[in-house]
Amino acid sequence: MTKTHIPAGRAADGLDRIISALNRGFVVLASVALLLMMLHVTAEVAARATGAMTLIGTLEIVSYYYMILLVMLPMGFVELKNEHIRVDLFVQMMPRSVQLVLYVLSCLLCLVFFAIMLRQSFLDAWNSTLRKETIMSNFIFYIWPSRWALPIGFFGLLIAVLANMLKAIRLGKAL
Repeated sequence: MTKTHIPAGRAADGLDRIISALNRGFVVLASVALLLMMLHVTAEVAARATGAMTLIGTLEIVSYYYMILLVMLPMGFVELKNEHIRVDLFVQMMPRSVQLVLYVLSCLLCLVFFAIMLRQSFLDAWNSTLRKETIMSNFIFYIWPSRWALPIGFFGLLIAVLANMLKAIRLGKAL
C-alpha cells in the first residue's frame, strides 16, 4: 500500500485557502448584516419622518443582531490581513530571528486566549439556546440566535491566528 505524499507547501497552501475562504464567507455575512442594518434604519427614519408609522423592534434588531454580526464575524479576516492593531515599535529594531520568536509567542498566547473565549462563548450560546433567551421589550424578542455570532467569530479568529503563525514559521519571518 503506497501513501500519497503531499508536499508541505501545497498542504499549507490548501489549509490557507480553506481558512481564507471561510473567513471571507464570514465577511460576506457581516456585509449582508451591514446592508440590512442600513436599509432597516433608513426605512425606520423614513417611516418616522413621513409620520406613516414606526418599525417596532428596530433598536433591538440593530443592537442584538446586526451590530454583533458586524463586529464578530470579520475578526478572522482582519487577522489574516494583518490589520489588527499592533504595537511593534521596538520589535522592528530587533533581529529577524527575535522578531519571529516574539511573533510565534504572541500567536501562541492569542491561540490560548481565543480558545478560552471560543469555549466560553460556545457554552453561553448553548445555554442561551436551551433557555430560548429573550430580552424585555414591547414584544417577545429572542436573542439566543445572536449569541452564536461570538463563537463563530472567535473560531474564525482562532484559525486565522493559527494560519498566520504557521505561515510565519514556514517563511521564517514575523508577519
